[in-house]
Amino acid sequence: MRNRAVKMVVAYILTIFILLFLNFLLPRLLPGDAIIAMYSGHEVVMTDEMYAELVRMHGLDLPLYEQFFTYLSELAHGDLGYSYICHASTASLIMDALPWTLLLVGTSFVLSAIAGIVLGVESSWRRGGRFDKALLTFMLLLDGIPSLAIGITALTVFCLYFGWFPSAGAMTQYSSAEGIGYARDVLWHLVLPLATLTLSMIPGDYLLIRNSMMLTIREPYVLTARAKGIRERRIKYLHAARNAILPFATKIGIRLAYIITGALFIETIFAYPGLGFLTYHAISNRDLPLMQGILTVSVILVLLINIVVDIMYKKIDPRVGYAY
Repeated sequence: MRNRAVKMVVAYILTIFILLFLNFLLPRLLPGDAIIAMYSGHEVVMTDEMYAELVRMHGLDLPLYEQFFTYLSELAHGDLGYSYICHASTASLIMDALPWTLLLVGTSFVLSAIAGIVLGVESSWRRGGRFDKALLTFMLLLDGIPSLAIGITALTVFCLYFGWFPSAGAMTQYSSAEGIGYARDVLWHLVLPLATLTLSMIPGDYLLIRNSMMLTIREPYVLTARAKGIRERRIKYLHAARNAILPFATKIGIRLAYIITGALFIETIFAYPGLGFLTYHAISNRDLPLMQGILTVSVILVLLINIVVDIMYKKIDPRVGYAY
């Protein structure tokens, strides 16, 4: 057990070092001049002296290895850099955007997981029946529709045509609402992005649970539970579903990257001020400090959730502990 813990710590340290190196290197491999790209949108005439000063200010005049060690040193002190495009520290920009993304993605994770697990269990339990065939067909069709298309359709129909929901933002600008009024305003703006993201994730959860359940319900312990006269609902959820959910726990760790990749399109469509929209802004303006800061936070979040999932494995299925 102790050797396993040491190997896990070494593996995570090596992983985070590699990811941080890629995070540092990839923005610098983008084509073109980074300084020109970052400041080309400003209505200023860039002189040679100004260009040289900007290069020095961003540390781009140093050798690549020195830039990397400077990056690690600043990161160790909690300094994610300064966005000269937004005129604010990268950390403050990320901390302003992160709660909105966690609200959107976290709520969507919970809703899609509950719906996917329940529908997957019920569908597999009635395999071959009308309910299973109809639901499977619908989920396969929904899975083939990109989240971008779902978002644009929702925006066109419910915002532009009916006018039921706001088309942008996370709350009404210059609103003085507080308490319940503020919460209602936030939820009103959250409905469409949340519905879009949840609908795009449910099919994957459903198909994973259904396929896993199809294998689990044929196990001997399920037949034994039936022979003992245990109620069907108890067998379905406490015996079969509990063992079928293990692959889903793995998927949760992988899905954390969806905070940036998947939510980026949806947050951009609805101008929702989360990490995805901030990432789009950073890429559009070639804001290197902001891009690096967002990716650094994403890497840390992914590793933390993987550690949590690894610990959860033993709670979900005690047999995993005996394998080490």
